Parts: sequence; structure tokens; C-alpha cells
Amino acid sequence: MTDQEISMSVPDTGATVWLTGLPSAGKTTIAYALAERLRGEGRRVEVLDGDEIREFLSAGLGFSREDRHTNVQRIGFVAELLARNGVKALVPVIAPYADSREAVRKRHQAEGTAYLEVHVATPVEVCSVRDVKGLYAKQAAGEISGLTGVDDPYEEPEAPDLRIESHTQTVQESAAALHALLTERGLL
Repeated sequence: MTDQEISMSVPDTGATVWLTGLPSAGKTTIAYALAERLRGEGRRVEVLDGDEIREFLSAGLGFSREDRHTNVQRIGFVAELLARNGVKALVPVIAPYADSREAVRKRHQAEGTAYLEVHVATPVEVCSVRDVKGLYAKQAAGEISGLTGVDDPYEEPEAPDLRIESHTQTVQESAAALHALLTERGLL
């Protein structure tokens, strides 16, 4: 066997990379940039976009604390399943409550599956200017309430595996920092 055939026969090490942060922090943009790079390297990767999950897997759930917890646990289950089977599961989901994220981490630990928590720590002032989905404008106009980080809580990770300040670096720099973390942890 050639070196290439050997490397191709070794299965990818799966892992879940959970990107948490406020709405419009840059989580999804960074996840897709990293996914593109990993695919270019021949890696198996999936992005579990929070908006798509809400539409297809968690339809009918609202934004109460209980519903948010249920949503996060569903996503965590799917991510662990993918990761256990050799896929890098990139999860750009707000997951505002520390206990919900910790439950996902514990599920991964119980299964022996790698889990990394990444805090995309963009200040709310920057997020509200980006306002990708118009949520901050709607909240300011009184059209919606319960916006994470504004009139609903967001519990920042106390000890994330990586903290990205997307307002001070490019998307490519953020994705490179994540790639470096995966490499450092022996997941690439």
C-alpha cells in the first residue's frame, strides 16, 4: 500500500465543535469556512446549522428555556452520532444556557466522543450592527422579545476550549484558529 492508500484507509477521527455565541456573532460563517477547508483536505464534515435544525428537527419548539434546552439536546444527540462515526460535526448554535451545553458535553464524554466548545465572543454592540437576520432591529422596534443577550439571558462559557473574537479577526483567521485547535487536540 502507498502512503496515500494507507491514509485514505484510516478513518477520520470524529469530533463535535460547538460554536456558541450571540445572534450575528459569526458562528455560522466561521463554521462554513472551516467546513470548506476541511472538505478541501478530504475530511468528512457536516455543519448542523441552528436555523436549519429548528426548521427540520425541532419544528414546533418555541424559545422558552425548556424548549431551548430540548433543541440543544436534539442537536447534541445528532452531533454526537455523526462524530462517533468519524464526521467533524460543526455546530454553530447559540445554546444560551451553560447547563444545556454541559449536558451535551457529558453525552459526548459518556460515549468517548471528542467535544470542543468554542465561544464566538462578539460583543452585543457589534452583533446588533451586523444584525444578519434583522433580529436586533425587530427587538428594538418591540416586534419581538426574548432576544438572546438583549432581553433574554446568554451564559458565556467559563472555560471554552477556544475563544474567538470575530470582531477583531477575519473569518479566515477564525477558521484557522479552529483548525489549529483540532490539530493540537489530535483530531486532524
